This record gives sequence, C-alpha cells and structure tokens, in this order.
Amino acid sequence: MRVLVRESIAEAGVELLRSRFDVDEDAASPLEEIIGDYDAIVIRSATKLTADLIERGTSLRMIGRAGVGVDNVDVDAATRRGIVVANAPESTVVSAAEQTIGLLVALARNIPQAHAALKQGRWERSRWSGVELEGKTLGVLGFGRIGQQVARRAVGLGMTVVAYDPFVADDRFRDLGVVHAETEDEVLAAADFLTLHSPLTDETRGMINRDSIGKMKEGARIVNAARGALIDEEALVEALESGKLAGAALDVFSAEPYDGPLLGLDDVVVTPHLAASTDEAQDRAGVIIAEQVVAALDGGLVTNAVNIPVVDKASLEVLGPFIPLAAKLGGLAVELAGGRPSRVVVSAHGPLSDYDTRMLTVAALDGIFRGRVDQPVNYVNASLLAAERGITVTEERLRASRAYMNVVEVRVTPEGGDEVEVSGTTMGPEGRLFLASAYGFDIDIELAPDMVFFRYDDIPGVIGRVGTMFGARGFNIANMAVSRTRDGKQALMALSVDEPPSPELIDEMHNVGFGDAIFIELG
Repeated sequence: MRVLVRESIAEAGVELLRSRFDVDEDAASPLEEIIGDYDAIVIRSATKLTADLIERGTSLRMIGRAGVGVDNVDVDAATRRGIVVANAPESTVVSAAEQTIGLLVALARNIPQAHAALKQGRWERSRWSGVELEGKTLGVLGFGRIGQQVARRAVGLGMTVVAYDPFVADDRFRDLGVVHAETEDEVLAAADFLTLHSPLTDETRGMINRDSIGKMKEGARIVNAARGALIDEEALVEALESGKLAGAALDVFSAEPYDGPLLGLDDVVVTPHLAASTDEAQDRAGVIIAEQVVAALDGGLVTNAVNIPVVDKASLEVLGPFIPLAAKLGGLAVELAGGRPSRVVVSAHGPLSDYDTRMLTVAALDGIFRGRVDQPVNYVNASLLAAERGITVTEERLRASRAYMNVVEVRVTPEGGDEVEVSGTTMGPEGRLFLASAYGFDIDIELAPDMVFFRYDDIPGVIGRVGTMFGARGFNIANMAVSRTRDGKQALMALSVDEPPSPELIDEMHNVGFGDAIFIELG
C-alpha cells in the first residue's frame, strides 16, 4: 500500500510509515493528479482536501491530519466514501496549556510591555508594576483536557481555581483540587483572572460579551488561547478602555491574521496563534498520525477517528440510515433531560439488533456530547469520554420491536433527575428520520432541524391556542404531532418550525401554562 506525505511531519513518523508502506514525500505535484494513486494521505493545515479531491482519491482509505482541527478536510465527503479521517488531538494539549500559563504570567506582570520599553531605551519600573498570581482566583470555562492541564499548573502557582463544565464529573474537579462551579456566572463572579477553554459552537460563540463582562469583578483580566470567536472583541475593547477589565492576553482572534483595535491597547498582551507552535507538539503530531495511518491500513482500531468507522458493506447498508437517527435522538434526549447526564442507555429493537450496534451507541453519544466537549467522539473513545465524565453507558439489543420493524431508543438520566426516553425509526427509501416516542408518549413526527416540545393538561382548544401564539409572532409551524396518556389527562405536543422561535415566544408559552416548553435545535 502507498502513503502520500503531503506536508512534512516528524522524521520518526515518516520512518514508521516507511517500515510498513511505500511512502512518497511530495509537496509539489498537483494533488488532483496523484491522489488517486494512494491508500492514505498525511497533511497538516495547508492542504485543503475538498469533496472534489476526495472523489479523485479512488484508492483512498485514510486521511491523516497531523494536528488538532480537521477544518481543511471535507469530513462528510470522506465519510460518504468510507474513508477514515483521523487527527492528533492530544498532540498540542501540553503546548496549549503552557501557552496559557505563559500569557497568564505575562499579563499579571506586564512582561511584554516592560520588555518593549527597555528595548526602546526606556527604564520604566513604576509604570509596569504588576500583580502576583499567588492567592488570586483563576476562573476556567471549559474543563476538558487543556483546561485541566491549565488548572493543574495554576494550582501549583498557588492560585485558587474555580471551573465550570457541565460534562465533567465532580471527581475530576476534586482530584485536581479545583472548585466545581455550578454555573458560568459563578465563575465570572469569582475570577480575578478568567481563562477560556470551551469548544466553539453556536452557543459559545461570543460567550464573553457585554453581559458576561458585566458580571465580572472590577479589574479582572481575561486570557484566551482557545478560540478567538469565544470573545466579542468590540465588547472587550470597551471594557478595557473603561477600566472595567484591567487587561487581556490573547493568542487567538475572531479573524486571523488580526489587525484590530486590541493591538493598540497597552493593557493587552498578544501572540499570533502560537498555542500549538512548539517543536515537541509538531513532532508528537507527526508520530501520532503515523500510528493512526498504520492502524487504519492494517485494519486495526483508529483511536483518533473523527468520523464513522469503516464497517463491512453489508452491515453499513443496514446500520447506515440509523446512525444519523441515533445522533439526533442523543441530542434530543439530553436536551429534554436537562442537566449533566449521569446514565445513558442506547437500545436497538428488531432485526437491527442482530448487527454490531456499537456504531449506534457512538452516534448517540456524539449527539449528546456534540458542542459540549472539546474533542471528537468515535467508537473507541466514546465510552472512555463518558467514563471520564462519570456517565454510565449501557448498550441493549432486543429482538422484539413493538411499533416498528426497527427502532433505536436512547434513555438519558440527568444527575438528580428522572430518566427521559426518546425513540425513533427510519422510513422510506431515502431513510427519513422519525420520532416514535418521547417522555413516555408514543408520537409520530419527522425529526427536523428546529423543534419545540411541551407537555400540558389535555383540555379543548390547546392546539388552536398554540397555533395562534406562533402565528401572532410570525413563526410558521411546519409540522405538528400530539399524543396523550391513556386516561386522556396529559398530552405531549411536538412541533417542527421553519425557523427558531424567539425567546419571547418561549417565555410566553411558559407564562400561559406550558411550563416545560423547550426549543431544541437538532441541526
């Protein structure tokens, strides 16, 4: 088998590949002309693997990204072709954590400003006096791998660390000597220094804005070596200029290269996205991705796969339509349950249960974790990620199916709450995804990107009332399903809508008696 190393990686990684395969290091030839000759390709960030290029890779079985992100790979196109895409997410954890601590120290002691002044011939000791870190409180938003490494180092500096992450178990906070905050606001209020390590999602984009800054201490400082778009940069500039915040240290920006007003502020420390830029991190990424390529081409377990693992054609034909269903059911179940899940059960009912349904469990966990943790989920690490977060995962296969030939069921139990169950099936040759039950109610509605669910006392006029409320605010109901208990006292309504309903509409529903109305974006 042949492997193309398109961008340079550590020599140890290249040697590992050469010991098993025919390897070409070629960064010059037109990729569209040669990609079809290789079983695997190794890239970094410069190479863009589009759907067209992937289509030309007729022999391609593996794409290895020697780094963290896979934004330069059309993962959906690769998945459709049965190509494994893997990265090296662990390669930069230490480098990113150390960069964060470096920014933290530089921010506290004004080191870059004092350095620049002295280089320019100015001896300004009093102007650049700083503050000590010992005894200060570091707030951490996002307590994944990097956040935990930052916390470990900050504790060593004598800081009190307060962190928030709804998908990390209490034990992990205790093990690291970190205070487990119940809310983001609790972290904001406590922090002398705030560091960000959350994944970038629609929910976290601009999470540090005028409102959140207003909840912080006067004179607090912010560090961001994670994702630039987590911060509303205009709001940050305002807070720094007004004195609400005493400083910021930034390695990432909403648009890069950055050339904006933050560069003109004396109380801002900046670096040009250097978190992963160490020799060790780059070498580590090369070796890790070489190991992933070997595993993929040898038929082993690809532990860093970011897409659906390759399975035999017969199994994929049966399981394929149910994989996106399981993901959507996982996302739906965790939203309906509310809070951090402590237990997840994924059940396959019907002939589907005759197959290896681990892929369905992984898909459900992916739906549960997506946007809530800072790393991809796959069939190898899904159970480990859940275990690290104190979540018990159970897989069931049941030959009997009550309402449909094949049904996937996901049950989520939140901490301190009751189990919430949802189930679904696929219909038609195109594999349309349908909800079969939720909250213990049998219900039949096609899953859509934007949905609203609520329970209520089954009395006359509710359907008309709901339609009027949505129509009055200009929101169109695309589909509606209603189910009720056997005694007819309680009912569940599920709606799919053409666009997300406004918070004001949901608040109105709460105020008129639909207290558990919830809008859920399934994507």
